[in-house]
Formats: sequence, C-alpha cells, structure tokens
Amino acid sequence: IGDIQVRNRGTIGGSVAHADPAADYPAALQALEAQIVLKSAGGERTVSTADFFLDTFTTALEPGEIVSEVIVPIEAGLTGTSYQKFLQPASGFAIVGVAARIRREGGGIVLARIGVTGISGSSYRAHNVEAALLGKTGTEDEIRAAAALTPDGIEAGADLHASADFRRNLAVNYAARAIRTALSRSA
Repeated sequence: IGDIQVRNRGTIGGSVAHADPAADYPAALQALEAQIVLKSAGGERTVSTADFFLDTFTTALEPGEIVSEVIVPIEAGLTGTSYQKFLQPASGFAIVGVAARIRREGGGIVLARIGVTGISGSSYRAHNVEAALLGKTGTEDEIRAAAALTPDGIEAGADLHASADFRRNLAVNYAARAIRTALSRSA
C-alpha cells in the first residue's frame, strides 16, 4: 500500500480513498466486484467499485465521509484470479496493471471480470474483454483476441514513464498474461 516509505502505516481504505490511477488495489477490486462502505456522521452507504472510482485521485466520497470497509464477495465454485503489472521500479506502482477473475464450468468460461489500472486517469472494468471471453474455452487465440480489446474506448495517458501507445500495448499484453494465469487457476 503506497511507496516503501509509507507501507507500514498505509491501509487498504486509505489507498482506495486516494484513488491513485497507478495503484494496484483499484484494478483488483474492480475485477472482484468489491463494495466500498462509506461512513459519515450522517450515516453509511455502500458503493460499487465501478461507481466509486471516478477519475484521477477522484472518488465518490462526499465531504465528511471515510472508507470504513471494503467488502469482497466470497467466490462460488472454482474461480481463477491473477494480477499482472508492469511496474515503475522506483515506486512499485503499476505503469499498467490488469486483474483477471475467471470461472470455467463444463469447459467454457462462465464468468470473466477484468480490472485495469495505470492506462488512464482511473481504474476500470474492461467489459468488452469480459464479453469476448464468455462462452469461450480459453484457447490462446481467444485470449489474444479478447486481450486486444483492453484499451478500446479508453484515453490512454502519457507521462515520463510511458507514452500512451506504450500503455495501450502493455494493457493488451498484461491482460493476456492475467487471463492466461487466471484460466490456469480455474480448473
């Protein structure tokens, strides 16, 4: 959680509330379909990760609210997961990171959830990749075709660590790695 200097004091709630676009948790929590519990003096509300992460360092937190809990549902059946990232060596943050959660039944993919971080201003679910995987068996060609959709419709960012084109390329390759590994763990 955070750079080496703050890891002894950091919490998952603090990391989630910070919403760093290169943080690892947002992608994983997107793929896991986690819920974020927000509390204030006025009460409590629960928000999906899809609705919580809005933009660079911007969340659905309202003034006076804190992240009090992160709820990750328990999996039913054999579900494989994987998080793969290309990291920035000095900080350990993801230049691009992809989380995959995949369940296979009867030889076919019945659940696919792909969370992506680092490519743009906010983490996101790659719904197009998920749809491309459903009903497939997980052949190498199917994995590559689905992973190729990862950056579609996303405005990739550029900075001193990576150009937009490089981030899109990383997203495709790391999505394929995450999908392949999650599939190997789902049997």
